[in-house]
Amino acid sequence: MEGLLEILEVIGAILILIGSIFLLLGAIGIYRMPDLYNRLQAGTKATTLGAMSLIFGVGLMQPNWLFKLVIIILFIAFANPLSSHALARASYRQGKKPYYNDDEEIVKVDHYKKAVKKELKKLNKKLKEEV
Repeated sequence: MEGLLEILEVIGAILILIGSIFLLLGAIGIYRMPDLYNRLQAGTKATTLGAMSLIFGVGLMQPNWLFKLVIIILFIAFANPLSSHALARASYRQGKKPYYNDDEEIVKVDHYKKAVKKELKKLNKKLKEEV
């Protein structure tokens, strides 16, 4: 039993280290990315994985806390992507456009708006044909 606890502590320490590295990479990604949407993506993916592995590592090192920490991990797995999506959608609706680097010139683009207009034209044409 003593050997199993030592193995769990080592695995927990490795997971804490991995989680810390992902959290650091997420912070660097937030700092280095050019616009809001890239920063949200970098922050959400890296910090979700980092926080989950760090918390699971703590759970392995402290087995009495494992059940509660797994519940926290599940909450993070659902809440982080949903909150990131809500922030991105609200920003888009407020008029924040993504940036596109085109040979040293940064251009604001809105591919989504073009795609929606194209689909609306198709839908209107289809509706006119049915009537």
